Amino acid sequence: MFLTITTTGTVADPATDLGFLLHKHPGRAQAFATSHGSAHVFYPEATAERCTAALLLEVDPVALVRRGQGKGRGGAPDAALAQYVNDRPYAASSLLAVALGKVFRSALAGQCAARPELPEQARPLRIEIPALPARGGAALVDRLFGPLGWDLVRAEPLPLDEQFPEWGDSRYVRLVLEGEVRLADALRQLYVLLPVLDDAKHYWVAPDEVDKLLRAGDGWLAAHPDNGLITSRYLARHKRLTRDALDRLELVRLAEADGSEVEEIDNAVDEDSDTEERPVPLAVARREAILAALRAAGAARVLDLGCGQGQLVQALLKDVAFTEIVGVDVSMRALGTAARRLRTERMGERQSSRVQLLQGSLAYTDKRLAGYDAAVLSEVIEHLDLPRLPALEYAVFGAARPRTVLVTTPNVEYNVRWETLPAGHVRHGDHRFEWTRAEFRAWAAKVAGRHGYAVEFTAVGDDDPEVGPPTQMAVFTQITADTPTTATTDTPKEGEAA
Repeated sequence: MFLTITTTGTVADPATDLGFLLHKHPGRAQAFATSHGSAHVFYPEATAERCTAALLLEVDPVALVRRGQGKGRGGAPDAALAQYVNDRPYAASSLLAVALGKVFRSALAGQCAARPELPEQARPLRIEIPALPARGGAALVDRLFGPLGWDLVRAEPLPLDEQFPEWGDSRYVRLVLEGEVRLADALRQLYVLLPVLDDAKHYWVAPDEVDKLLRAGDGWLAAHPDNGLITSRYLARHKRLTRDALDRLELVRLAEADGSEVEEIDNAVDEDSDTEERPVPLAVARREAILAALRAAGAARVLDLGCGQGQLVQALLKDVAFTEIVGVDVSMRALGTAARRLRTERMGERQSSRVQLLQGSLAYTDKRLAGYDAAVLSEVIEHLDLPRLPALEYAVFGAARPRTVLVTTPNVEYNVRWETLPAGHVRHGDHRFEWTRAEFRAWAAKVAGRHGYAVEFTAVGDDDPEVGPPTQMAVFTQITADTPTTATTDTPKEGEAA
């Protein structure tokens, strides 16, 4: 993988100033370790009249596969079996962009401590990349580099095989850029557009990629006519990240047009008195709904069945209206985490008298759980195999019989609103099922009828008019003190309510 940067000069303004800008001495070759191989910087020519810096990236295919956890050619979409033999060592890609960012970090940032005046000067530059994947062909290369101030943008399609011209052109081009451009601007453009043209990245695209894109795109991306395409491809077509980046780019464009700073344009939020309405995380909304239902029921002694790491127990402890709180979980590891979260060892006597953490299985009756005002099953039932639900039902509603029972569970209909959740997948790998609103209501109605409870339903989270809320909650209220407590033999089938 190869790239050259050439500039010309005079005795008064020598071309070898390129060495100052790149922070690499023209008189010696240097090597740098990268995550996927070695990067070498050397100067094939270095005179006052003409100077060329070359970046050669030697990619280790084995290291690429190992760091990619065996996922083929490191993100490129067309190499199902070619893990070790592919174009990554030879064609410019995000691997070369990452090497640029590491080896020429100061040049990318426009910094030169020895000659601080140089980064701001436009220089005659010629940049050549012998093999560049261009998904979109030479026309796309012209579209992307053409508006950026280059005098010459030449993308020469490379034939599939020079011996067989009838086979046509490959998707690779030889790229040549010429023009009077600041070196920092040229490197930033390459940093962004190399992976955009390849339309693949060798690493996972996380939210911090938006910040990288905006830093590298400073001064040119906001006004680029194809900034939507560039942003989408650079962020691996991640819709939420792309929207975020485009919104921030629009602020930059407006600020530039107005001659203002972005902070002056984006002034809807007063930092001293924040009035922004942030979306409430679903876990927080769920706890708030549970606390409100418990208060409405007048519950003082509460069971958190399947308490996990103790988040709800912690919230209950903050309200003195709840005088006794018992967290129950089958996992000792989860109970240990809950104890650390609650700092039970440091609790005062009054506070510690209000809380207990017990190990127990919800599939079996437990005399310790009888006689409480309320029990909460928050995101619990979906972790059980469907044939085990009748046992849980009897243990809670038939044997423990709290006056109020709250059950929350995901609404599978809402899953289509999760952008990162593949179609047909459940929200958590341990979920044995996820119910529609109709399935959950049918199950809850049968449970209530069998055990002498009335049941009402509450939406938790934003209630989408088409698919409902992300979480559904059933509030069971005991209407008969004594009911038959024989365990039911009904066993729901996969995807059906009990």
